Amino acid sequence: MRNGWNLTGDTYVREPDGWFRYVARADDMIISSGHNIAGPEVEEALLRHPDVLEVAVVGEPDEKRGQRVVAHVVLREGVEPGEAAARELTEFARAELAPYRCPRQLEFAESLPRTPTGKLQRFRLRRTPASGTALE
Repeated sequence: MRNGWNLTGDTYVREPDGWFRYVARADDMIISSGHNIAGPEVEEALLRHPDVLEVAVVGEPDEKRGQRVVAHVVLREGVEPGEAAARELTEFARAELAPYRCPRQLEFAESLPRTPTGKLQRFRLRRTPASGTALE
């Protein structure tokens, strides 16, 4: 609470018709070269690719941009992670998203960190600027 307002930590955009549209949690926003990028929006685009089973998008420290978009991807069974898969997903993202929203890096994983109730734990995938290791 601040000055009588309940601060939810969510980010909304007011549309021209006056309605508000939910964008993302404020801590899931990635600020890269002055652009605000909602991680869940990039995730939705990558999830449209038939080889992507799960994805989590986070911002990672970058000296030039402030942050860069990094996608942690779980591929469906039978699809090999590697350069070919990364190239295909990068091309797919470029067709789906504005260039500044596209992941600059893809990390392949067997699974993504989740709570016991199944909620994605993006904070475990974020890296600190000093250590370069995932936060706990």
